[in-house]
Amino acid sequence: MRYGYKASAEQFSPAELLDLVVLAEQVGLDSAFISDHLQPWRHEGGHAPNAVAWLGMALERTESIMLGTSVLTPTLRYHPAVVAQQLATLGQVHPGRLILGVGTGESLNEQAIGVEFPDLKERFARLREAVRVLRRLWTDERVDFDGDFYDLHGATIYDRPEQPIPIYVAGGGPATTRYAARFADGHICTSGKGDDYYRDTIVASLEEGLEQQGRDSADVDRMIEIKVSYDRDPEAALEATRFWAALSLTQEQKHSVHDPIEMQRLADELPIEQVAKRWIVGSDAQEVADAIRHYVDLGFTHLVFHGPGHDQRRFLTQFAEDVLPLLPAR
Repeated sequence: MRYGYKASAEQFSPAELLDLVVLAEQVGLDSAFISDHLQPWRHEGGHAPNAVAWLGMALERTESIMLGTSVLTPTLRYHPAVVAQQLATLGQVHPGRLILGVGTGESLNEQAIGVEFPDLKERFARLREAVRVLRRLWTDERVDFDGDFYDLHGATIYDRPEQPIPIYVAGGGPATTRYAARFADGHICTSGKGDDYYRDTIVASLEEGLEQQGRDSADVDRMIEIKVSYDRDPEAALEATRFWAALSLTQEQKHSVHDPIEMQRLADELPIEQVAKRWIVGSDAQEVADAIRHYVDLGFTHLVFHGPGHDQRRFLTQFAEDVLPLLPAR
């Protein structure tokens, strides 16, 4: 088991996030993951620092905690060769401390700068090809690559990472989950969608992909971002979820709206009861720990905790003191 912290770049400034990731390491968490957005979910009070630049600073500020992206899209506004170079540079200086979490992207991040946002079939194809490019550039001396989306001609990363950088693939559907099980080092999903979904879609697809590729279960880290609002004050725990109301919008709304102002307007129309449904909300440490432990029972091995409130120091310290000791041992 590994336990991590979601460094919410949509909610906090780069400087605030640096202080928080230091605290996450101090309270005993094993990993921290930063989201990568060009634009946040909310216009008012939102933030959107560059994830790779922030990782470089966070690696220097911390000592041993694993750091990664959850998630970065190496296919549209980023060319995969540029991402390969960025991560290789960080990996040379801080070997063994990086994870590259990748996904198929969201229109919120691409259309604002004029990048055409293709359908899911093309985005998934681009992601698969980008992963091939990344891995070849990290291992081969010179790379010629003739793909459907990317071409490389004698490309070389002159400062390759000293140790392999794990690639985790984020996905909520069967195809991306099977792909992660076959070719990635880890799979990323999020909590709050019901047991049937995790058993029948996520776990079943992971097992199918592992069998197809002849891999062992231990070859793929099963990571889940758990949305948990724990506070010793029950009213504070509920109200803390408000900032993240956009997560309760429909998939169609989240993928079609590319303006933070409009996204914020739609999210603010939702009642707090609907917003809170995606979260484990509570002030009883044992009840919250039991709800989290349920994801361990479902088969997840790397739990990354996303606290929604503005006072993250309060969340991290209370959670580490009250809830973390009640969870399964590492």
